[in-house]
Amino acid sequence: MFRDTKSSWLSTLRHDVPASLVVFLVAVPLSLGIAMASGAPLVAGLIAAVVGGIVAGALGGSAVQVSGPAAGLSLVVVDLVHTYGWRATCMITLLAGVVQLVLGVFKAARAALVVSPAVIHGMLAAVGVIIALAQLHIVLGGSSQRSAVANLVELPGQIANLHGHKAAVGVLTILVLALWTRLPRRIQVVPAPLAALFAAAVTAWAFGWDVTRVDLSDSVAEWAFPVLPQGDWHLVVGAVLLVALLAGCESLLCCVAVDGMHTGRRADLDQELTGQGVANMVTGALGGLPVAGVIVRSSANVQAGGRTRWSAILHGVWVLVFAFGFGWTITLIPLEALAALLVFIGVQMVNLGHVKKVHGHGEVPVYVVTMVTVILLGLAEGVLAGLALAALLALRRLTMLTVLKREDRDGRLRVTISGSLTFLGVPRLTHELRAIPAGSHVDLDLNIDFMDNAAFEALHSWRLDHERMGGTVDIDELHDEWYTLAASGGRTLPKKSPLKAPDRSWLPWAHRRRTAATPPDSTGAECQLTAGAREFHRRTAPLVRPIFTELARKQQPSHLFITCADSRIVPSLITASGPGDLFTVRNIGNLVPRRGAEPHDDSVVAAIEYATQVLNVRTITVCGHSGCGAMAGLLSAGVQAGSLPGLRRWLRHGYHSLATFIEREGDRLHSGALDVLCRVNVQQQLENLRTYRKVDEQVRAGKLELVGLYFDISSARVHMVPPLRPATPYVGGPAREIVTAEHATSRVLGNSPQTGHAGRG
Repeated sequence: MFRDTKSSWLSTLRHDVPASLVVFLVAVPLSLGIAMASGAPLVAGLIAAVVGGIVAGALGGSAVQVSGPAAGLSLVVVDLVHTYGWRATCMITLLAGVVQLVLGVFKAARAALVVSPAVIHGMLAAVGVIIALAQLHIVLGGSSQRSAVANLVELPGQIANLHGHKAAVGVLTILVLALWTRLPRRIQVVPAPLAALFAAAVTAWAFGWDVTRVDLSDSVAEWAFPVLPQGDWHLVVGAVLLVALLAGCESLLCCVAVDGMHTGRRADLDQELTGQGVANMVTGALGGLPVAGVIVRSSANVQAGGRTRWSAILHGVWVLVFAFGFGWTITLIPLEALAALLVFIGVQMVNLGHVKKVHGHGEVPVYVVTMVTVILLGLAEGVLAGLALAALLALRRLTMLTVLKREDRDGRLRVTISGSLTFLGVPRLTHELRAIPAGSHVDLDLNIDFMDNAAFEALHSWRLDHERMGGTVDIDELHDEWYTLAASGGRTLPKKSPLKAPDRSWLPWAHRRRTAATPPDSTGAECQLTAGAREFHRRTAPLVRPIFTELARKQQPSHLFITCADSRIVPSLITASGPGDLFTVRNIGNLVPRRGAEPHDDSVVAAIEYATQVLNVRTITVCGHSGCGAMAGLLSAGVQAGSLPGLRRWLRHGYHSLATFIEREGDRLHSGALDVLCRVNVQQQLENLRTYRKVDEQVRAGKLELVGLYFDISSARVHMVPPLRPATPYVGGPAREIVTAEHATSRVLGNSPQTGHAGRG
């Protein structure tokens, strides 16, 4: 335990302390600027930074998120200060903290994530525009107006009457901020806001410029305990909820974003909301700004190497030490430099990356409406407008319906309906269906995720009318069986089944839903194959026809694939191959008869010759599998195939595999003997391939590769099987070797358990 504690402290000293110093240098100028933009005493920004670091850092649910005064809340705070006064605004902050605490205790944090990011990004962009327009007047030596529109209207006159020294300090600050990221990395260790304010202060002092200095004396002297707001209590409650929800949403969304920046412990959102609530209660009681998780400080913390909550806590301690010990240095900062910093921050809040993200999801209208409404009407109005539009767009997407029609070569009309079938889509659905010619043969594919009663009635009525007029309607549901269940009077909502839900061609017939093309009492193989061919014509053929049209000229496979005839082995499935990739040979036991072996077999030899000398394949693969019935027959010395003379003769080609198995495993069989023999058989068949001169020459020349695969059926995994040894071409006669192998089988005769059935393949 002592060693773990020591290691923890060493990690804190190594990683978290340096990171806390970086965040501290970023936090001080930003806190002062946000306090200025909020119309609050400048010291309120420092109080919020201290409380956000120490209280929210210690009690929050994120290890690396840093909290403090947030620019996104400045628009709310400035309105509250103007309406109720500063001390009442502090009480609203305190009460908002209580609301956050209650929400966190009742595990409501996840609910904040339902807010569309487009609304949040649009709101922050609008706040950035408002801050930039307001502070630009101060940079130019004037004073800001009450609204963004007024600031925009007054801007030309302000530019015409700009004050030289004050404007110069502001321009200098913005230039340093803009150019700082282009400097070498060793210089960028100093945060850009700190460097810009330092450059502005030093330049103004050196040249004796006439600028407005920051003054903290009034802020400290005006400090007093919060008071209850006076006025309509409905509006006060609305203000409390607005601060609580905005600060909470911003903190939680920031928390989620920061989680993607590091590899440490994931955040507990309910604990984070609880910690933010306590922090807002404390900052409100002490006369500070509202606290929220801030992405700028949090990302700076992660980039600086912060790993635990100690970096956030220590950053708050450094701000506290600075405020008490070095607060006098703040009075050297020109007010116009702080305003320029806010202009720069405001412009950065209009993030084009966010616009690109929401554009990819079709949510630009939500972003734009939120931003414009916040700028013109106010924060609450803009957020509500954005949420309303986001809800309408979501409803529209949920009810989107597409109807595609095309005529197949056999004259049948194929209609595909995709989306959600609700009462909102009934007018278009009926319009499209009524346009189908009477008496036509229709294949109707329903690829839908929902169907309500109104849509079902419309579709069902059309089907009955169409069939009454002499037409046919063959309905195939590609997703869930909404129509089938509704037509049978069963459950309205189909039961979910992880196996049967996807109607995929690789599923066995028994696990696929019965299509309308297959009569309910059809169980024979012939009918299944006919239905499967029809399904191929309807669904797959139109998609793969261009590929087969190209392949019709000639085949150019790159692999000869020799595998077992076992019905459970599907070469294209286990190799993810497609038409034209594999030249496939299947037989009992994936055997390759050796050159000149008896009984004589030309089919495998012909395939090898054609593949290597005509098709010029680059790879020959032998693929075995677990539980092979042919290998079980070998282990039983042919007893399992006693009444199958053809199979007994064929299994003689596997005697060399059995001989190799006995040489490796010994006489006594064990529970895993069958699967070991299946693997050894793959290796032996690779050896047998080398008995053919052309194959051996191409292998030696590097033009042909021999590969062994083993498919474990129970786990659905394909394993590579290494070759037995570098082989030499077989030059001896087959008779003596086969006799030797037969002697090997006699050594296990009588010891063989009933390990399998030869009929498995």
